[in-house]
Amino acid sequence: MLSMLEESHKPEAQKALDELFSEQLLPFKLTACAVKNVGLQEYIIRFNDSRLHSVLVSWYEGLSFKDVCRSAVLERVKAFSGPLPLTMVQTNPTISQ
Repeated sequence: MLSMLEESHKPEAQKALDELFSEQLLPFKLTACAVKNVGLQEYIIRFNDSRLHSVLVSWYEGLSFKDVCRSAVLERVKAFSGPLPLTMVQTNPTISQ
């Protein structure tokens, strides 16, 4: 059974993902399928996507879960091998080459 805290983090994670996609910082749309507490202040956010299965985030009370999720996803996407599609780079000046 999910804790209320885990359940409340899922919409925050999804909002971060939707914002990243709309800002063209994600090359594909992701859906947060589950948020699970895996340790003291550690959460795993699971996606139903073969390119990115999950991200691990450290969250402390007082921090924005959405912002922590956003940073973790950006770091994982940055670690992908190969460049983003050219159209992504051209349309978003915040992505450095």
